[in-house]
Amino acid sequence: MALDRIVAPLIKDAIDFDIQLKPYQKFALDNGVEVYAYEGGAQEVLSVDMVFDAGNTYEQKNWVAAATNFLLKNGTSTKSSFEITDAFEFYGAHLNRTCTNETATVTLHCLTKHFEAVIPLMGEIVSAANFPEKEIAILKQNQIQRLLLNLKKGDFIANRLIDEYLFGIQHPYGKYSVEQDYKNITREDLVAFYEKYYQQGKCVIFIAGKFPSNIQALLNKHIGQLPLNKKEIKEQVHPVISATEKKYSIVNDAASVQGSIRLARPFITRHHPDFPAAQVLNNLFGGFFGSRLMSNIREDKGYTYGIHSYLQNYKHAGVWMVSTDAGKDVCKATIEEVYKEMKKLRETLVEAEELKLVKNYMLGALLGDLDGPFQIISRWKSYLLSDLTEEYFYRTIQVVRALQPEEIMALANTYLNEEDFYELVVY
Repeated sequence: MALDRIVAPLIKDAIDFDIQLKPYQKFALDNGVEVYAYEGGAQEVLSVDMVFDAGNTYEQKNWVAAATNFLLKNGTSTKSSFEITDAFEFYGAHLNRTCTNETATVTLHCLTKHFEAVIPLMGEIVSAANFPEKEIAILKQNQIQRLLLNLKKGDFIANRLIDEYLFGIQHPYGKYSVEQDYKNITREDLVAFYEKYYQQGKCVIFIAGKFPSNIQALLNKHIGQLPLNKKEIKEQVHPVISATEKKYSIVNDAASVQGSIRLARPFITRHHPDFPAAQVLNNLFGGFFGSRLMSNIREDKGYTYGIHSYLQNYKHAGVWMVSTDAGKDVCKATIEEVYKEMKKLRETLVEAEELKLVKNYMLGALLGDLDGPFQIISRWKSYLLSDLTEEYFYRTIQVVRALQPEEIMALANTYLNEEDFYELVVY
């Protein structure tokens, strides 16, 4: 049937789409390591995430967790850093490492046909890394130089300090490294952390893409025989010691022409029933380019190039953050406008059209986030590592679709009150 190009196609709102989260497959290796898999996609590529309980919440000295994670690729008992990099590049593969508060991840991306060739090297990295002194010294030097440069930047200082005010400098969510922390790290620190949290640690695997037919056998051969998940890794509990003072103004560079502004409050986690609706309120407030903060402070007032609010999701806590950089002479006015927008949301019902726009933006973005196997397994990983199920996914969609202006106002009166926010400006 020929396409009639005179008649415009029907426009369907994102809120009317039937959005589904495709299920994963699950199996266990011989050593008990659980594998969550989603097979799909048009390209012959795949990804493997090995996730360890080895984030900075488990370290006894600052920076040990991050340094251990970074140096996994920088030498094993049989290969140098150069040889490891050369081996991955030969097969067009890429190995990445990331360390967060609770977990540390080793990620492999490769062509499906080369998986059998590169998975042994991934297994070697998580079981036989040797942390050469030369590599440690280079990393220390690089980190110190990077720190010294970053300490001149107001936004870097602001990001460090606001977390400290919220959680306390001893808490994993609030602490940060200083130059002496890098100098204090020894090879013995890294080896001890590696042995406990990688070689004999707790691990879970997430894989996605086009799989070779023998993928389970290959994972069992190179990962399933390692002594993982044999010892209990106790979850660490750290007390939150928030700052008593709520307002701060820091001069980091007297010659600076702008200030880095952070307004933040402790917030609920994704397990709280209010969280899905709070996401709608956040987007309306400052969560996307068409938000009220952007319309007022960027487009109308011209105080900044961009201002955003967002919900930070930690496993055991949450943060509602407003972040921007503004001219030095308008920082105070910028903060006042943020509080005015909070007040409007508390006192005036949002118009139906504006709320519909936000809902369509959110569900449209969700559709995009589910486009492809890597995105699907990434969402599952986020849920499973936070002890969430598919019920959370579908309940969020239901809440977004059904949310009414009166509920938005009630949430604003609960969570958007000036006195609950820490206020920081770094010049």
